[in-house]
Amino acid sequence: MGKRALECHYFDGLTDRAGDVRVVRTMAAWWLRLVMALLLCTDARAAELLLYTEENPPINFSHDGVPDGMAVAVVTELLRRTETRAEIKVVPWARGYKMATTLPNVGLFVTVRTPDRETLFRWVGPIVSTSTSLYARKGEPLPVSSLEEARQLSRIAVPREWYSHQVLVRLGFTNLELVPKPHEMVRMTLLGRVPLMVYEDQLLPGLLKEVGAPPDALQPVHTFMRTSSYIAFSLETEKALVQRWQAALDDMKHDGSFARIHYQWFPDSSPAGLKADQDMLP
Repeated sequence: MGKRALECHYFDGLTDRAGDVRVVRTMAAWWLRLVMALLLCTDARAAELLLYTEENPPINFSHDGVPDGMAVAVVTELLRRTETRAEIKVVPWARGYKMATTLPNVGLFVTVRTPDRETLFRWVGPIVSTSTSLYARKGEPLPVSSLEEARQLSRIAVPREWYSHQVLVRLGFTNLELVPKPHEMVRMTLLGRVPLMVYEDQLLPGLLKEVGAPPDALQPVHTFMRTSSYIAFSLETEKALVQRWQAALDDMKHDGSFARIHYQWFPDSSPAGLKADQDMLP
């Protein structure tokens, strides 16, 4: 074989090997896409819902990285009774709220049910009823006796995107100090960085315990709201699923299991929905 023939044979071999490499790469990419698609389908079958909650003890919080609390116990029982596959994640409230208003098959708990939010979600509940008050540091002169007077203060701490935040904005408050987590708000108030903070009366003892403060470290100044909180499902969640959850919750209230869970966490208050609760909105 001449020199030119050898060169042609050599380059033909290179061309064949390059073609083989392209075929292998194409097949590998195809298999990778197939595997990823199968994994996504498996995940979709494994979890019908994504459930978000926040750090708000003792209703919902994380303990050693595991969701816990009164509402978590109720939701866990609802998952069992309805045979729903779901994952519960503890996230900042603003993030969970955004997910529930933009993505399908998302549940957010617990969420205050109000006229402003009525058409934004599908609702299951009520899970808990609470009253909301302005709080000051213990021993400080009570700075206000009404919302009108509170509007004149320098700053009032309130959790970002909570309903109390939305209510005060609607009422014209421009002196709000927004915090991502209630724990930060308590520390700010106890250190005197803000004269008032806004929080639910039934939840304050648990929050003070979380930050290591005495149970009487804060004093109520003015109660301005009573509300009921629910599980808020995104609008694109299957209606039949939401109806199954409401029916299961109603069964829990009838058979006493809901009350048993409630009294484990709130021994001194009545369970939501078992008496004539009357919301009070400013």
